[in-house]
Amino acid sequence: MTGNSDDAPAGRPSQAEAEDAVRVLLRWAGEDPAREGLHDTPRRVARSYDEFYRGYAEDPAEMLKRTFAEVDDYDEIVLLRDIRFESHCEHHMVPIIGRAHVAYLPRRRVVGISKLARVVDVYARRLQIQERLTAQIANTINDVLQPHGVAVILEAGHQCMTTRGVHRPGVSMVTSRMLGVFRDNSDTRKELLSMLGRPSAATPFD
Repeated sequence: MTGNSDDAPAGRPSQAEAEDAVRVLLRWAGEDPAREGLHDTPRRVARSYDEFYRGYAEDPAEMLKRTFAEVDDYDEIVLLRDIRFESHCEHHMVPIIGRAHVAYLPRRRVVGISKLARVVDVYARRLQIQERLTAQIANTINDVLQPHGVAVILEAGHQCMTTRGVHRPGVSMVTSRMLGVFRDNSDTRKELLSMLGRPSAATPFD
């Protein structure tokens, strides 16, 4: 992204325009953007947004294209669990913070595990709802790697619910997307849930 430059792409506001927008919000909140403590706030906010939403400038499918075939015929579940992610609710633009568990059953090739975490991060670094975030991660891994199956489970707290509105701290939301054998084969799904330490009878993931 080019948020630190006034040379913005066509249709994208410049850095200066973004900073002016922050000043408007500060005035709307009842503050004086010119006071000493807020003098650099518009610049800092614009730079923060450049980091929060950098996922729009990255291609998650491209990250998965480098794979490895020398796996000695490994044909069991690959699971990367407890991937911390930070996203923002598209309805209120407040944080969604949680953990992702990503699994796939390779067909012929595997991908570096850091790439799975990066796919989560790219989609999380956009305005999101958790249901769509879950589906985007799973669908991209499935489309690019074409494994026997993909499973993605997200657990997250939403500050649009904990710090405003109904004010219910400590509540977490769980979503899942099961594709291929994880959807069709109950034994494979149970094996995954066992790896995650979840009793299969108590899970809402079907």
